[in-house]
Amino acid sequence: MRNSKVHASNRRTRSSLPIIILVSLCCFFYVLGAWQKSGTGRGDSIALRITKETDCTTLPNLYFETHHNRGDTTLTTVRVFEPCEEQYTDYTPCQDPSRAMRLPKENMVYTERHCPSEQEKLRCLIPAPKGYVAPFPWPKSRDFVPYKNVPYKSLTVDEAVQNSVQFDGDIFKFPGGGSMFPQGADAYIDELATVVPIKDGTIRTALDTGCGVASFGAYLLMKNVLTMSFAPRDSHEAQVQFALERGVPAVIGVLGTMKLPYPSRSFDMAHCSHCLVPWTLNEGVYMMEVDRVLRPGGYWILSGRPVNWRQNYQAWKRPREELEEEFRRIQSLAELLCWEKKYEKGDIIIWQKIASSSECNRRKDKSIWMCASSDSDNVWYKKMEACITPYSEEETRQLEPFPDRLFAVPPRVSLGQVQGVTLESYQKDSMLWRKHVNAYRRINKLIGSGRYHNIMDMNAGLGSFAAAIHSPNLWVMNVVPIASERNTLGVIYERGLIGIYHDWCEAFSTYPRTYDLIHGSGLFSLYQHKCEMEDILLEMDRILRPEGAVILRDHADLLNQVRKIVSGMRWKTKMLDHEDGPLVPEKILICVKEYWVGTGGDSIL
Repeated sequence: MRNSKVHASNRRTRSSLPIIILVSLCCFFYVLGAWQKSGTGRGDSIALRITKETDCTTLPNLYFETHHNRGDTTLTTVRVFEPCEEQYTDYTPCQDPSRAMRLPKENMVYTERHCPSEQEKLRCLIPAPKGYVAPFPWPKSRDFVPYKNVPYKSLTVDEAVQNSVQFDGDIFKFPGGGSMFPQGADAYIDELATVVPIKDGTIRTALDTGCGVASFGAYLLMKNVLTMSFAPRDSHEAQVQFALERGVPAVIGVLGTMKLPYPSRSFDMAHCSHCLVPWTLNEGVYMMEVDRVLRPGGYWILSGRPVNWRQNYQAWKRPREELEEEFRRIQSLAELLCWEKKYEKGDIIIWQKIASSSECNRRKDKSIWMCASSDSDNVWYKKMEACITPYSEEETRQLEPFPDRLFAVPPRVSLGQVQGVTLESYQKDSMLWRKHVNAYRRINKLIGSGRYHNIMDMNAGLGSFAAAIHSPNLWVMNVVPIASERNTLGVIYERGLIGIYHDWCEAFSTYPRTYDLIHGSGLFSLYQHKCEMEDILLEMDRILRPEGAVILRDHADLLNQVRKIVSGMRWKTKMLDHEDGPLVPEKILICVKEYWVGTGGDSIL
């Protein structure tokens, strides 16, 4: 009899414990939603009020097990990271203008990546500017950016004639104009679409060189084309920063001396509108680099100087003869690269890269040569070469139109070009990440709501996270770390997604506060003993927007180390069990960055 009472008491204890745990979790995620929906620059005051007032009634699906906490005693020695000085509000560590001034100007070397040494690294938190607010939701963000987020008016003066950006009260307006599309980006793209199959899903990935404020990429995104826009950090303060505030994929980058951080045969279309790249210099190496990343059958669009030089040489203040020779050499290089001219009218010219390498007899010309490297995707900090990147007939296989491309078997997988990846493992990976993303949606109801538009996956693998979370209301920057055992970025592009190579021991090529949601699976296991966890987390904090979210998957001991560090960085955290239960060693860490700005604003210090 006594045993039965004891057992009954135990059952009551066990039955009440999950309810207490789940109610606690409910409160956390309710507050998480309040932080991230506020968009007013006062998210934490709202969170505090809601914490006092709310009565949670909705229970989440996942369980938080306290035995993964290691107790609160680990937090007693937490390092508190102080804010950086306000001069670092838009700090870009590897494209620092103060360092660039000391570097060679030839071939744009000074605008390339030059990262600080260990002794030079800032180990403080980059402040948001006074008055910072959450960006407008997409697609409104395409046309409007809060002035306080990017407080630079010089671009509105320098590009007033182009009608690309205007200042009005407390916002910037982006009418869609540009130096080569004064009638607007939509009209410009419609003209291109008479030749390039933009509307049927054939063109899905594009590269925009010297993108400016990225109106080309912004309007293509409305047509379901993902454009990787890039430009150097320049005298116009922050063109790439404007692009990202508008919700357009963009990175700081330049055609200088280093290869672009993308695999070969990545893009369906490449574009240069008045980008001022000296295409014919250095034996045509810049056009050859575009050829490397352009898919067979892809299109290269050039508008602006030196196209239509006869009409524009006086406005460009260049000698007729000089422009004529430059244009002749561009056309000659295009012919040697086996690009067929498809269109030339006014200020626009369009070439198409021949799909079959065997059809190009001109490649027997002794004035050009094929690249000797057997790995054309090994590009991180590698010098560009004046040679043509070869490809086999098998590699010219036409991709499915998007969105079918997203889950079709990529050619690199079917051809066995990625070590350890088979058709079966690829399909299994896709199914696994659908399951994971479904769990994320149960954890955080804001996923898929439009709140998270600019998303990064720091260790993207085969791109299955991005495929599972795909929506017209968001895009994912898929990062393949150079520390990865497998080079999978080519697969990601063949799925109709975009991404970039990167080493997370260094800063990413972007401005602060450019991502709404950062995801990382196995990232800290990958970089264990390679560089400091603290440095990676400080970089995540730099590129994450105030009230942005982070989702990490890794072993419990590593995530506990992460929790300890970020507790001194003004992040709120909660650790959850794997979807399959507490016995799985992999755990999930959910984080939210608090809202705060530099001294003099509504700072929470």
